[in-house]
Amino acid sequence: FSSGSAATSAIIHLLSPGDNVICVDDVYGGTQRYFRKIVNPCMDITFDFVDFHDETAVRSKLDVVGRENDGNEERERYDYHHRSTPSKKRRKNAPTKTKLLWLETPTNPTLKISNIQSIANLAHEYDECLLAVDNTFCSPYFQTPLEHGADIVVHSVTKYIGGHSDVVMGVVCTNNEELYKKLRFVQNGVGAVPSPFDCFLAHRGLKTLHVRMEAAARNAMAIALFLENHRAVSKVLYPGLKLHPQHELAKKQQHGFGAMVTFYCVGKKEQAAIILENLKVFTLAESLGAVESLAESPSLMTHASVPDGQRALLGIDDTLIRLSVGIESCGDLVNDLDFALNAALGSME
Repeated sequence: FSSGSAATSAIIHLLSPGDNVICVDDVYGGTQRYFRKIVNPCMDITFDFVDFHDETAVRSKLDVVGRENDGNEERERYDYHHRSTPSKKRRKNAPTKTKLLWLETPTNPTLKISNIQSIANLAHEYDECLLAVDNTFCSPYFQTPLEHGADIVVHSVTKYIGGHSDVVMGVVCTNNEELYKKLRFVQNGVGAVPSPFDCFLAHRGLKTLHVRMEAAARNAMAIALFLENHRAVSKVLYPGLKLHPQHELAKKQQHGFGAMVTFYCVGKKEQAAIILENLKVFTLAESLGAVESLAESPSLMTHASVPDGQRALLGIDDTLIRLSVGIESCGDLVNDLDFALNAALGSME
């Protein structure tokens, strides 16, 4: 696809007016903005944002929207191929208006981990309900959601697969032939195709994905351990740390812990700004997944469009800093962070 957003849009085109989507609450800011401000008002598709780590909450929301449809309503669903393609029935006694569960794991930016297999099993208890997983943070090298029961996997190729900050692209993966044909029909119909040169760049990046992911993850672990013991840091979020609440699940479900590290600095917004202003090796930018290391403030940048109250509930405050760790010298990265963090401490004296 021509972008990760175009890939997301194609998946939404599988739905019909009146459908419901249950989305993980801690989702990429651009995704929730697209869902809330474009899809909902323009396509009459409703969204519920739920903590997917709490599977009981997901099930309760499914049950609530399911009771809105008593199962007697037989709504005609659009068939992109103009022929009858009966859906795979899971449980006849479990109709629901929810047709899609949208999951990110790890989430962006607080790196919560959800059990993909359990969520897939839950989705498949209901008629025509699919599970889509945005796997951008892990890349296909560190996590393979289709093997855990997901119906659809989406990646922003712009990030780790491309890996060099020079291509914008997305990809959708499925092992369901019917879904594949529908998605290809949507892609062709709306023209969401990448250029030949972008395909060349993505193919080039894919050849070194395994090398880059291993190097970046090693750096990320070292940086997380460093941050964990720094006086200017109040909390570190990284699945590779034993203190991470879903560390054991990450070990079981992923093939590596990834290269995204999030932390809270001591002080207030002013200290976070000082840290970002004093970084020299890390570049201040919203993107992620490239060979160079990036840093950003989610509350002011990637997640600024999330309503203030929702950001507060998710813990995305002004002291939160997200790092996309690259493959530079680990020592250079640690020294860069140490200098910036000490500058923030000095501002409080």
